[in-house]
Amino acid sequence: MVVAREATRAAGVRKGHAETMLVRIRFGKALRVGRARRRNKRVALAVSALLTPGAFLASVLALWRIAADLNFTAKFAIASGVFSHWQVWMVVAVLLQVCSHMLARYGKRDDGKGSTAA
Repeated sequence: MVVAREATRAAGVRKGHAETMLVRIRFGKALRVGRARRRNKRVALAVSALLTPGAFLASVLALWRIAADLNFTAKFAIASGVFSHWQVWMVVAVLLQVCSHMLARYGKRDDGKGSTAA
């Protein structure tokens, strides 16, 4: 043990000082941004396609509630609560359609990487 201390002193290492060590961490290759963006656009178009029938269904429920209030049809399926009002169903229908439209625009948007011809 004494020999080891003398060897480190002879090599120029002072007592109480530690040497620094460089550690390199290698990560795997990341997803390419272009591919992820393209996949997001596909998902946006798919969700947009599913939201439009949902908006139609909500508007049908609103019309059914209006017709039930005017005694044109039988009772509305939801008798009480928030969803028993036709205004709520119309707002839901409009919000679903707006979201569908925005997602469709995002899915069809060109990022400017193609040709610039108008």
